[in-house]
Amino acid sequence: MSKYDNAVKLWHGWRVETEADIDLRLDNFRILFAYNSGKIENEAVTYNDTREIFENGRVLNYSGIPRTIFELSNQKICYNFLKPKLAAKEPITIALIKETHSVLTGGTYDERRFVERGERPGEFKKHDYVTGPDEVGSLPEDAEGDLTELIEEIAEYEQKDLLKTAAYFHARFEYIHPFADGNGRVGRTLLNYYLMIHGHPPVIIYDDDKRAYYDALSRYDKDEDLEPMRLFLERQTERTWEKTLERERRR
Repeated sequence: MSKYDNAVKLWHGWRVETEADIDLRLDNFRILFAYNSGKIENEAVTYNDTREIFENGRVLNYSGIPRTIFELSNQKICYNFLKPKLAAKEPITIALIKETHSVLTGGTYDERRFVERGERPGEFKKHDYVTGPDEVGSLPEDAEGDLTELIEEIAEYEQKDLLKTAAYFHARFEYIHPFADGNGRVGRTLLNYYLMIHGHPPVIIYDDDKRAYYDALSRYDKDEDLEPMRLFLERQTERTWEKTLERERRR
């Protein structure tokens, strides 16, 4: 049995069904996820600050950029916001996507986007933004329709190959780039939400693997090739749960 299969088997064996189960199994995961997801796009994020926010609700003697603390605090708030929805296995909807974005990006929009361009947390982008070297992204007027179509597609294909469907959901979400800011953090959070409501262990996309991550996204952007992202998520799942599996084997 592969490391990936063992990670999935471990998760299934835990029978994560209630909010208490989620807290028990994701106690350390949620901190590592928030740290790595934040650091992918913000070098100012540190593990110690992330842990302090999650464990104590504040960071003492912080002298960095206030936006960084907002981002980390929002990750904790978002975990608590999504937890009952995860336990209830609520499906992904347009409303959930917008609410998740509102929670994760509250207080983080810069003045130019917020004041001059009228962009708001929890609202789809009002302007067109160049995204990455391949210049992808739905037009503002198409973002909601493209997301609606994506939600319908993953509902149709999820029973065939869950990890591949999750890879498609994430790659396509990032391609659509529905918001003025925060698409990466929202996309990685919703990826785990999708995995968990379908009985799959959540995954950390590690900051030190972000080059492979961006390469996998780029392969989809250029050629609609999903295999690099599917394989990347499989390997990240193995890495995410490797130490837990080792501890379980030693018992």
